[in-house]
Amino acid sequence: MFAMSDGRPAPANPAAVVQGDTYRFTVLTPRLIRMEWSPDGRFVDERSQLVVDRDFPVPAFTVTQVPGGGLEILTDYLRLRYDGGEFTSGGLSVTLTRDALDAHYSVWHYGMSYPQDLPFRGNLLGTARTLDEVDGATELDEGILSTFGFALVDDSHSVLLSDDGWITPRPDGGAGRKDLYLLAYGRDIRGAFDAYHHLTGPTPLVPRYTLGNWWSRYWRYTEDSYVELMDRFRDEGVPLSVSVIDMDWHQVDVDPEIGTGWTGYSWDRELFPDPERFLAALHERGLAVTLNVHPADGVRRHEDAYPEMARALGIDPASGLPVGFDITDRTFVDAYLRLLHHPLEEQGVDFWWLDWQSGGVTSVPGLDPLWMLNHIHFRDSGRERTDGARRPLTFSRYAGLGSHRYPVGFSGDTIITWDSLDFQPYFTNTAANVAFTWWSHDIGGHMFGGRDVEMATRWYQYGVFSPINRLHSSNSPFTTKEPWAFGPRAQGIMSRFLRLRHRLVPALYTAAWAAHADNVAVVRPMYHDHPDRVEARTIPNQAMLGEHLLVAPITRPEEPASGLGTTRAWLPEGGWFDLFTGQRYRGGRFATFHRPLEVYPVLARAGAVLPLAADPFAPVGDVPDALELRVFPGDGVSHLVEDHGEAAPGLADRNVTRFVQTLTTGDAGEAGYGAGRLADLVLRIEPTTGPDPLAVREVTLDVVGAVRVERVVLAPFGALGTPAADDEDAAAGASGADLPTVELSGTDASVVAVHRDELLAPALRVRLGEVDLARGLEVRLIGLEAAPDTLVEDTFALLDAAEIPFWNKEHAWRTVKELTGLELAQEIGALQIPAALRGALIERAAVVRPW
Repeated sequence: MFAMSDGRPAPANPAAVVQGDTYRFTVLTPRLIRMEWSPDGRFVDERSQLVVDRDFPVPAFTVTQVPGGGLEILTDYLRLRYDGGEFTSGGLSVTLTRDALDAHYSVWHYGMSYPQDLPFRGNLLGTARTLDEVDGATELDEGILSTFGFALVDDSHSVLLSDDGWITPRPDGGAGRKDLYLLAYGRDIRGAFDAYHHLTGPTPLVPRYTLGNWWSRYWRYTEDSYVELMDRFRDEGVPLSVSVIDMDWHQVDVDPEIGTGWTGYSWDRELFPDPERFLAALHERGLAVTLNVHPADGVRRHEDAYPEMARALGIDPASGLPVGFDITDRTFVDAYLRLLHHPLEEQGVDFWWLDWQSGGVTSVPGLDPLWMLNHIHFRDSGRERTDGARRPLTFSRYAGLGSHRYPVGFSGDTIITWDSLDFQPYFTNTAANVAFTWWSHDIGGHMFGGRDVEMATRWYQYGVFSPINRLHSSNSPFTTKEPWAFGPRAQGIMSRFLRLRHRLVPALYTAAWAAHADNVAVVRPMYHDHPDRVEARTIPNQAMLGEHLLVAPITRPEEPASGLGTTRAWLPEGGWFDLFTGQRYRGGRFATFHRPLEVYPVLARAGAVLPLAADPFAPVGDVPDALELRVFPGDGVSHLVEDHGEAAPGLADRNVTRFVQTLTTGDAGEAGYGAGRLADLVLRIEPTTGPDPLAVREVTLDVVGAVRVERVVLAPFGALGTPAADDEDAAAGASGADLPTVELSGTDASVVAVHRDELLAPALRVRLGEVDLARGLEVRLIGLEAAPDTLVEDTFALLDAAEIPFWNKEHAWRTVKELTGLELAQEIGALQIPAALRGALIERAAVVRPW
């Protein structure tokens, strides 16, 4: 019989509990308090839909009884005051005693509402169940972060997981009872998420293949037409990793007497006469497969599995009576999985698209059928099979807090408009505030709206830098998402970006491991990394992706005269390289980026090493045989995390390669050239740590912003005076000026002139040949020459493309050639040219040298 859990409860350490007849407080951390009220003195230690572990190390705290039956709990960060009665605003409060963030709201009161009407103030919000039929923005639930420094999680009404491995409602359905968690972490964003994940469980590690491009369309394909389409994608130079088959895989033309064809579990044999052959053909092409299911109508007499399902539920198959969908019935659930889903998985289905759109009510008080489906399918997907266990995965809508345990999320059928595109980045970013980092959106929009090639292209670009990149559309013949449907220019752009998505998988999978092991969202708002900077909250669409990429989406139409799309961004301190142009910007400021349709504003931190797969058509589910390390000169530490695809890899199963980069410029470098034009760059590829490193690879370095190097020295790891592996400060600040130069014999390394990638910025290419990552390697680039300033040439290109009077172009070009500094900025500001073009000229003038 299917089990929801192993039946173990989740009590807190008794030493953390302060309890009376009708109340119980649990000091889980100095900044996380559980507050319970029960009129009959019954309290909950079972796991709930949300909470899976309350056993934290007991923090230091004191309890003081106060006259009248109340008490005060004091930790290093907060003071809880309680009057001993039923929870009220006046009787229960928590004061932040350290790190209070708001002069007016440093005290949380039970039941009190806090303002959300001022910009950048209040709860920073979370996400929503669905974007179905949404045009633009929708209302969001609250998250666990707030500018007031505290946020409340109410777990009073969720169901419990009982000791028999099934579900049970709370006493009296939770009526009259309170089960609350107050997170009061101030600006300690990392601490808040560490505590939240301890309480609610880690973000699972998704299979590597989910990080490629997904093809999803609501369309009545046949076996032949679908396989032919997959082959055309390949022939057109567009890699895919997941096939999403919408509902027409099953029979939809059913007898009206039994309802609609919305729910189905039996292949339409006219379209797919041999399902095993069809699924095998997709697997042979490197595609994982998911099928759409709308389970609400249960199992009816036309289904292949109906006789067995009916008998399993005590129904005579001869009666033709439907088997009703009841996700609360353990017998039904067992048969539902065993008789409906497992046989299809044996045919080759890899995971399920649970398209539940039928409300949130069941016969069990507090139980949302969507949550139940997500939990059941995710848990079942990781079961032991004849060919071994698989890594768990499902594909469904968000069902409230705790849903991060069931990736991947499906956000629903959005309207095809610029407003929808503009909302999607913000929606993705705030989802990180409830740890729901694996949203999959309908990239390009789903339905209605209208054809707009520019909008579609910008949406594709955003999809490449979102958690999951799934192209999807309705069954209208006009809303298809194949790149070749948008004309040659857009097809070329879309295809190049889709190839880049597959090249990015090593970096994306490293980010997936960070979400799983370190509680760092794959895509996250800027204030996660910069909680002390109010600027980080003022750019709602901007995000960090993975370790070092900053994404500033363009979500509005371009200015027609200049052909430039525009977006505003905030750059944290340090240097930032444009991923596509190679231009470097100083941080610690706001900037406005202006880009033609071919380019998208994504920046990499100076000092970063971005690991890329060399071949975008290699299976993304496998670790690549050849790596390209895109080096952005500076001082920094980067990582590559891999594994062997185990079903449930633990921390001990991951293989971690660390890249430590140091840059020395000017007189301090060995070359001795002043003015910072030449530099020495040392890249230490530390030996991979882990149980079974995926060792020998073809490795290429692409050094952004460099055009020439005088000498390349390769040495075994440690030969060039490497700092201690755990001393990141020393690694980031090492001089590199007097390191020994030990030549590596037998290497087939070579230096290529500047490599011009099909999409990414030009870079000096250094082929290292085969590198044993288990042993590590040190690379020293001596006399690295920076690319020359191309301000005049870039300005000419911008002006030449603009549809404005020639005299205005000539005036602007002369201005850029003759003036510098503030005079240049002032003169550009006075030019009679379109605003986006004026901004682009100012932006370009603000670019600084690579070092």
